[in-house]
Amino acid sequence: MTRDVTTWRRALTSVAPKPPSSPADSTSKFRPLRRPWPRPPSRCKPTSYAAMSTGVQPNANIQTISFRRPTSSKPAESPAKPKNRHGGLLQDQLRRAQRAPWCPTWSAALRILLLIRVAGAMYSGIQDCDEVFNFWEPLHYLYKGYGFQTWETSPAYSIRSWAYILLHYLPVQITATFLGPEKRPAFFAVRIFLGLVSSLCEVTFYRAVVERVNYRVGRYVFFLLLFNAGMWTASTAFLPSSFAMYANTLAFAYALEPPSNDNLRRTLFATLAFATGAVVGWPFSLAVAIPFVLEALLVGGADKVTPESRTSWLVGRWKQVIVSAGAAALLFVPVVALDTLFYGKLSVVPWNIVEYNVFPDAQRGPELYGTEPAHFYLSNLLLNFNVLVPFALAALPALAVTYRVDNKRLGERYQYADKSSPYTLLAIRLAPVYVWLAIMTVQKHKEERFLFPIYPLICFNAAVTVYLVRGWLETAFIAVTNSPYQASRSTLFSQFTLSVVAASCLLSVSRIMAHWKYYHAPMSVTHALEAAEVPRLLNASGLVFIPPPLTAEERLGRQTNEEDEQPRIDLGLIADWGLRLCVGKEWHRFPGHFLVPDGVRVDWIKSEFDGMLPGHFAETARAGGLLARAKGTRAARTDLNDLNEEAPELYVEVSECDYLLDLDFPLHPTEAAHGPRYVAESETWERVACQPFLDAAHSPLLTRTLWMPGEVWQARNEYGEFCLLKHRANVGKKEKEHAVRRA
Repeated sequence: MTRDVTTWRRALTSVAPKPPSSPADSTSKFRPLRRPWPRPPSRCKPTSYAAMSTGVQPNANIQTISFRRPTSSKPAESPAKPKNRHGGLLQDQLRRAQRAPWCPTWSAALRILLLIRVAGAMYSGIQDCDEVFNFWEPLHYLYKGYGFQTWETSPAYSIRSWAYILLHYLPVQITATFLGPEKRPAFFAVRIFLGLVSSLCEVTFYRAVVERVNYRVGRYVFFLLLFNAGMWTASTAFLPSSFAMYANTLAFAYALEPPSNDNLRRTLFATLAFATGAVVGWPFSLAVAIPFVLEALLVGGADKVTPESRTSWLVGRWKQVIVSAGAAALLFVPVVALDTLFYGKLSVVPWNIVEYNVFPDAQRGPELYGTEPAHFYLSNLLLNFNVLVPFALAALPALAVTYRVDNKRLGERYQYADKSSPYTLLAIRLAPVYVWLAIMTVQKHKEERFLFPIYPLICFNAAVTVYLVRGWLETAFIAVTNSPYQASRSTLFSQFTLSVVAASCLLSVSRIMAHWKYYHAPMSVTHALEAAEVPRLLNASGLVFIPPPLTAEERLGRQTNEEDEQPRIDLGLIADWGLRLCVGKEWHRFPGHFLVPDGVRVDWIKSEFDGMLPGHFAETARAGGLLARAKGTRAARTDLNDLNEEAPELYVEVSECDYLLDLDFPLHPTEAAHGPRYVAESETWERVACQPFLDAAHSPLLTRTLWMPGEVWQARNEYGEFCLLKHRANVGKKEKEHAVRRA
């Protein structure tokens, strides 16, 4: 703008007549002009961007034009005030004015977490047979019209929710629409969908910790969630307890706010999230919300409650909770409607689950399926959370110690009377882990998945304890050196927190690798039936032609990948072969029909196990859709029972099997009347695919728990073989029957 004004001044000066330099010049025929331009009327105001203004000029023959900035009718907005990072429940005492350490934004954290969760969806194994038989198999039935049915999904008992299973039907259908009818892509699409849901809930929870508790605690929570071995498994597991974990994580993102009569949003959203996890997923997960409910009803939080206003305040709080609970109760309507449709009778599945597990009769109940000692959950937590377990369990005691030795660590700098103490608020947020562990530990029937609903909260408790211990170190350092400045310059405290978080992450990665290296064989070997054996059968019979693999010289001359040039094989051609895959003593490691090609029937053979095994759903037409499937789910099988009693009619003879999944430990072989070593019967059975499987009973505790590179570590373990076996005579006969005669 200054440059433009200068240019105009020069231009106007050059065209204006010069004034007379002496009296003699007044006789010139040219008369000097007083003004080169007429003055505009005073009532005329310039409205253009380059508005002009004139005033008293130092030289009568020079006209000066000045420009002013355009005026706006809207007042200038003041810059946004940055958020106070010291406004949470936990507050730093050192480096308050320094630049904050890196905390990823919501979107950046989501992208990072999603990478890990998608990797987990692709490479984690299935660790619980209930996940396969109670959820993957019913979903497969909705998709294909056949699959295994447990007694829990029988209309006679109805303790599994079809509403929950139907939530996973959309990714299956999307995959079938865009990628074709193959089942394996649909399987991984569901797991990626679960990883996405988990990532969204985890990131929302992490950012709430950053804003409501402390940004350092939020950083710890983020990295602990990111690499934790327990979260690697639970985040993509197709289980109601995992769904309850998503809901509880999202609920706590809202519950971290202090309660207030002016904040209905906090109570409503948290209640809806807790209720969704309980009604749609697992009803027992509602116990995690007990501290939240007590806080919403009885704790002042952000409200200033005087003795005179306490009655009216209590009325307002109860109104909030009742309104929120009433809204959450509406979730029962679609859930009960869908379950009633698929079971063919009025079914309130959440109540059925509670009734069976809490009020069983003398012959029934969860204890039929195994009991565990009191330390079972502690052992599982140490496997999945390693060094974080003592920190998570010490959260409340650490808070009490902080109250004594580092009192300024919590709360606002100025506390008001008649308001809740920040120690009370933080203690309530740490309590759910203790409540849940106490309830689950007293139960005789224990399973690892029962702890899934509190996995993110364990990370939160551990992160808070790490931060509080860091505060103790700062206080002790200042007491010894008497120099807050030296404390602010020391790296001792960051090294402590880094060592804890890094140690937990490294041990978790080692545990994740142990699962992959030691126990992933059942999924990989079962897939070999679809990936290798069925294409071989079709090629050998002449139904399809698969070109032989390229030689090394031929591969060098090709610019494209050999796998990209392989033809897409229609595995449906095998449907009329009547192939049968059998599973015996390894029934609990069967990964499900999603990894078995269409046209191959899966059946059980007798083993030493004498409990209840799943039967088959009543098969329906594949083109019938969900309404046709509902007719099949309403059919009650007479051979399923809730007493865990064996049903011999579910078995087939071994001689009727074409393929067999079996596990053999050649270094420590075992044989039984109903469990021979099929791998050793080479005249009858031929190996199709085998992979190592850890012999945990004969491997040291440390090396079987963690995986480390190097032969020294691996040499301590012993392995068996998980194999897909082919019955030579049966398969050979079917190959000849379906061989295509070539001219």
